Amino acid sequence: MGSNKTAIMDFFLLGLQQYNNQKFLVFFVLLIMHITTLTGDLMIILLVSTSQRLQSPMYYFLKHLSISEIMFTTNIVPNMLYIILKEGNSMTIVCCFIQFYIFIASGSIESLLLTIMSYDRYLAICNPLRYSYLMNLQICQTLVSCSWLLCFLLVLITVILLCQLQFCASNIIDHYFCDLEPILELSCSDTSFVRTAVLVLSIPTVITAFTFIIITYICIFYTVLRISSSAGRHKAFSTCSAHLTSVCSYYGPLIIIYVVPYRGSSLNANKLLSLLYTVVTPLINPIIYSLRNQEIREVLATFWSTKWSKTH
Repeated sequence: MGSNKTAIMDFFLLGLQQYNNQKFLVFFVLLIMHITTLTGDLMIILLVSTSQRLQSPMYYFLKHLSISEIMFTTNIVPNMLYIILKEGNSMTIVCCFIQFYIFIASGSIESLLLTIMSYDRYLAICNPLRYSYLMNLQICQTLVSCSWLLCFLLVLITVILLCQLQFCASNIIDHYFCDLEPILELSCSDTSFVRTAVLVLSIPTVITAFTFIIITYICIFYTVLRISSSAGRHKAFSTCSAHLTSVCSYYGPLIIIYVVPYRGSSLNANKLLSLLYTVVTPLINPIIYSLRNQEIREVLATFWSTKWSKTH
């Protein structure tokens, strides 16, 4: 006779319980970072959508990168802030799976957009004469649309597989959001097929994308080093420095999270790395693309001066 198992209907997220004594400080720091991230991304979307000077492919991709980051952060951070104040909070399995779906889908979209942006920089530096032909508006729209569609469809497969699992043991997730590994840890079903499927599905959105970025930058560095003048080399490097910073800030924590073992004493380290990935990395992109980009700074100055002249 099989043992009786009570089906679990919700999970309880512990959050960052190691910082409960400093929860108000942690709350306000993360809140300020979240507001800054949203402000920067919304500013980029507004400027690129309204300024004629920012109608190049790079800024078109940057606008969609900002959209994906807003989706990414608003899916996790507001609930995380609530969990920090409450020192834990319950979430239904359905809401947990929805959060996981949006988290992975928006993160995968960012990965593909960074890949497309690396291809854009490759064409601009290595094939400047054919750039306008190979990266026209129609191609840009097709690449971005396919990225959004592909990521949401691929991640949907993972969510469907998760829905087939049974949860009948503990319902406590020692994390501040519904990530894959904490969910699988609570399942009393065999999760080997889900893990294999996730690995296979991550090939086009993460592994292949990261490999493609490395190859494009090898070609870019090779081309730039062949430029005779130092001024020319500096100008070429400066056009892709912001993107390269975004790539490092995105893939660095992501790779470490999956290299560091999840169980045992590394659990708190895993959560801190996840915090870096879900809060700090989205903050970096609007900062580097606004403060280090002369065109965006000039457009922003023009935008505010126009607003000021209309109100005075």
